[in-house]
Amino acid sequence: MPGGTRRGKKPRDYAVSGDWPYAVMESVRQAQIGQAVARALTEAMERRGLSANALATASGVNRQVISNILAGIVWPDMFTLASLEEALDEVLWPRHTDWPVGDGGARRQPIPKRRRSGEG
Repeated sequence: MPGGTRRGKKPRDYAVSGDWPYAVMESVRQAQIGQAVARALTEAMERRGLSANALATASGVNRQVISNILAGIVWPDMFTLASLEEALDEVLWPRHTDWPVGDGGARRQPIPKRRRSGEG
C-alpha cells in the first residue's frame, strides 16, 4: 500500500481516548490532521446551521462523503477539501506545522474543548 499501512486504518481508529473529533490521538500526524479537518468542518457547519445535505448542494461534494469525513472514516482528498472550503468560505486544513512539540519531539495538535451550539 503506498505510504505504508497507516492508510489502512481510518482516521478515527487512531483515537486513544475521548470522542471523535475531540479525542486524544496517537502520534500519527496524518490522523491528527484528519481529525482537525473533521473538527473544523463540524464547527463550520454548526456555525452556519448547515446540514450535510445543504453543504453537499452548495459544494458539489456528495452528502455521504461529507458524513464520512465528519465521522472520521475516510481520508479526504484535496479536491473535496477545496470544494468544501470554497462553499464554506473557510479554511479547513489545519496549520499543523504550528502545533506545539510534545514529549518525544513530535508535534501534537492542541485539542480544544467541545463547544456547544450557540457558544462563542
